[in-house]
Amino acid sequence: MAIWVATCLKSVFSVLGCVMLGTLVYTLSIDGLPFRKDLLTPWMAATLVDFYINVVALALWISYKEPSWSSAILWVILLACFGSITTCVYIVLQFLKLSSEESSQDPIYHVLLRYPTKDVTEKKRKVSPVVTMRILFGALGFLMLGTLLYTLLTDGSPFRKELLTPWMEATLIDFYINVVALSVWVAYKESSWLSAFFWIVLLICFGSITTCVYIVRQLFQLSSQDPVYLVLLSSGNRAENRYERSSW
Repeated sequence: MAIWVATCLKSVFSVLGCVMLGTLVYTLSIDGLPFRKDLLTPWMAATLVDFYINVVALALWISYKEPSWSSAILWVILLACFGSITTCVYIVLQFLKLSSEESSQDPIYHVLLRYPTKDVTEKKRKVSPVVTMRILFGALGFLMLGTLLYTLLTDGSPFRKELLTPWMEATLIDFYINVVALSVWVAYKESSWLSAFFWIVLLICFGSITTCVYIVRQLFQLSSQDPVYLVLLSSGNRAENRYERSSW
């Protein structure tokens, strides 16, 4: 079953990466470059804010995963520039790095965590990373909520035909491919399919507002002394990692 999950996710993100690449090339060919003032409508600006808040969450995971700052910075720049194409390439590469044993046990767990999983050189910090992340994602959530309300009040409903330009369509595809990646993480973390379905529907409807609410909610399940990477794990794996750390 676990090997099937790994194979399925590799295939899904390979296909999604190709879809986004095709969308990007097609939109460039029919509508030119996106760096034009006429494209930056209020709802396009709000969509970009929504998109990049999700990118922040993915960028923090990539920064945690990468063994050096130079490689982390490179991947984050690619993520900021190419969006979900980079997300898909990175995720597929992480699955390809798994050993056959890891793929047959818990592939998502091993993809989420960096190597080695035990950071014996970790130093105590004056400011808790968990508290810092709570503040960061709380602020980003309020930023997106404010952006959404302001755009609704000043520009009306987003469900208007004239807003759906080729670049808006491409941006939405880009956005929702990243939502797929976040939804896989949510499904892995949740203890039941019902709760996973509930959060994924909220992700689809409210985008990065839900991302921020979900991450902050998970962070409040950690103590301020916990390493922040535990937020990535399901409750069972989180408890196991806490036990391993306490036994060093």
